[in-house]
Amino acid sequence: MNQLLTFVFGICAAIGFGQNKNYDKKIADSLSADQYGMRPYVIVMLKTGPTKIDDKKKMSELMRGHLDNIGKLAKDGKLSVAGPFFDKNERDYRGMFIFNVKTIEEADALVKTDPAIMAGVFAYESFKWYESAALPMYLKYHEKISKENP
Repeated sequence: MNQLLTFVFGICAAIGFGQNKNYDKKIADSLSADQYGMRPYVIVMLKTGPTKIDDKKKMSELMRGHLDNIGKLAKDGKLSVAGPFFDKNERDYRGMFIFNVKTIEEADALVKTDPAIMAGVFAYESFKWYESAALPMYLKYHEKISKENP
């Protein structure tokens, strides 16, 4: 993967792309950006788990815990993105997390703090991902545009 990215960025440099005049080392360093402004993350795809809970009160408690855990992980800087999918899909994916960690093991430890996952309501798959180091910065703006918290 790194060889492919080096190749692609090398071609961009050869055709006229190069040093970014807007580069800000202080911001890049604070976001752990590499020379391309990128960094590793882990994407976690939530799926329907093996446990079906018919008790509405119990399910409501688990979902409240799920949302509270998402909020805590985001506040702690460990989670950049979290959200459900609108439509059903073939793979039974229910939602997605993007964690600000470098390894699947780190992400798995964080996922296991979620009450809905611990109860088996959700299962999950984890994947390493390479994306802009600026991804977590959108959260500070979300706080300014949402009228209500879930």
